Amino acid sequence: MGITSAIFGCSGLSLTQDERDFFHEAQPWGFILFGRNVDTPEQVTALVAELKSCVSHEDVPILIDQEGGRVRRLRPPHWEAYPAGEVFGENYHQDKKRALRFAWLQSRLMACDLQKLGINVDCLPVLDVPVRGSHDVIGDRAYGSEPVIVSDIGLAASEGLLSGGVLPVIKHIPGHGRAGVDSHKDLPVVTATISELERSDFEPFRRLNKMPLAMTAHVVYTAIDTDNPATTSVRVIKDIIRDYIGFDGLLMCDDLSMHALKGSFEERTTASFDAGCDVVLHCNGDLNEMRPIAAASPKLSGDSLRRAGQATDLFASVKACDEDDLRNEFRTLCDGETYGQDPTEAGH
Repeated sequence: MGITSAIFGCSGLSLTQDERDFFHEAQPWGFILFGRNVDTPEQVTALVAELKSCVSHEDVPILIDQEGGRVRRLRPPHWEAYPAGEVFGENYHQDKKRALRFAWLQSRLMACDLQKLGINVDCLPVLDVPVRGSHDVIGDRAYGSEPVIVSDIGLAASEGLLSGGVLPVIKHIPGHGRAGVDSHKDLPVVTATISELERSDFEPFRRLNKMPLAMTAHVVYTAIDTDNPATTSVRVIKDIIRDYIGFDGLLMCDDLSMHALKGSFEERTTASFDAGCDVVLHCNGDLNEMRPIAAASPKLSGDSLRRAGQATDLFASVKACDEDDLRNEFRTLCDGETYGQDPTEAGH
């Protein structure tokens, strides 16, 4: 039957019969959960099992955005309220070693949370480097405004997830930090020079280029391609992401339903694959949008299949830990602060 090069969302807390039938026919590589899909641990576990039962391949990637702060799908009272990325950057300036341990602990505990539910991919870390005047769609999700700090904390966060058998997704490659508008709503155009981009925006991705998964930015970089955002730009994906940054992991596009992209869903899908994406991502659970995306998506093959296999092989990399001890240490580092009081459905 073959595996379709797509990741799809679903509409609610359990699958409808139409969704079951569609997923069985489409055989997507993976699925993604949002807040609309989350109630209790028992419900999420059942939904994940239901999603996996719809496809015939093993090691099905189940994605979620669990960054901490305002972008989190798992919330109190059932799950910990984790801090946003900027907290680790603030700690880094005071005590680098403490900050990196703090970031690692958070991700390792997130991996514990996710593993219990059957979720095995977290769309973290955010490696974007914001600049003054940029839109706050990244904002406090970023670890800082210095590439070295972003890289160091991003690596610690990634390693925390990997030690728990959860795959990190570095995003938004090759950098969303300069965007002046929210790509959920409009197309950002970045006019920085190549040297500026290489010195800042691209650097964290170069330093973490061995990570298994990455998500594109729906951003135009006029110094590279004046017409197309990274997601649909052959120049950005080949010359920058693959060659300059050196990323050879599996590359997924950001959500195809975001308003930064134009054209029909079939056209968006075809353009993403033609540019060099390995897998497309669609998040909102609308079957009317998913059907043309599935029809336009190829089966996983060649380098894309190799990259997918190398990624899912890492699911087995769980290292034993004493969760209670780690959670107590984490809460000590939180120093009594309460985080994550403004969750949002946005976040890619």
